[in-house]
Amino acid sequence: METAAQQDLDLALELASVADELTLARYRADDLRVETKLDLTPVTEADRAVEETLRRRLSELRPGDAVIGEELADTAGSDGHRRWIIDPIDGTASYLRGMPIWATLIALDVGGEVQLGVTSMPALGHRWWAVRGGGAFCDGVPIRVSRVTELADAQLCWSGIEAWDEVGRLDALIALGRACWRTRGVGDAWQYMLVAEGAAEIALDPSVHHWDLAAVEVIVEEAGGRFTDLSGSATAAGGSGLASNGLLHEAALAFVGTGRDAGTRARSGGVRSQ
Repeated sequence: METAAQQDLDLALELASVADELTLARYRADDLRVETKLDLTPVTEADRAVEETLRRRLSELRPGDAVIGEELADTAGSDGHRRWIIDPIDGTASYLRGMPIWATLIALDVGGEVQLGVTSMPALGHRWWAVRGGGAFCDGVPIRVSRVTELADAQLCWSGIEAWDEVGRLDALIALGRACWRTRGVGDAWQYMLVAEGAAEIALDPSVHHWDLAAVEVIVEEAGGRFTDLSGSATAAGGSGLASNGLLHEAALAFVGTGRDAGTRARSGGVRSQ
């Protein structure tokens, strides 16, 4: 008999497959409808179709669960401690421009802790998932973070220059990049999956929402990595994100962290061996 956690994962994977079908059907469509939201970010018809469909499915199969998502109003649940967190298309700008690095993100928070996460990237043909205490997987194969211990040997993934410029932290990002072996501006959920599977050591965002990070948090952690916001708090709801292989987390925070001692160790040079 399946456990409750396995049943929840099966449902999350089913929802991801539904989302993949909807998003791929409109990907690179010449008549894709796009609007600009109040925060000046784009939203497509596919974003809304996916979230509406997944919410409807959850209301049928998990009627007591709450749901929060990027595009629609929060749905209160009668259960009181179970909450699904959905980003129908993480990387909408990439989606509408025909870049294949967008994803659907699905997470389940139980009692204030994310218990499972799914990151599905159908245009790349890959899907990652994890259940708390059960390890992390890509396409059914277990994944694990790298064992790199020096920033000088680390690969850093980061979001766009403009995002860091907007929060006044571009210099800190550049300083971290200079301390690393190699940098790539990957961004969005994919950068965190690269950390989880050991292809990169650090991924970070200066300004994001809970639905951007909830699913990737548990995947990174179950792969053996560490996930915090830029203050160093272990949360996906802090408005920023930093994932690492764990061995280099404090070294990265020394450059880009927002805590009281942020930058102190970086200026003193005490960041090479963690």
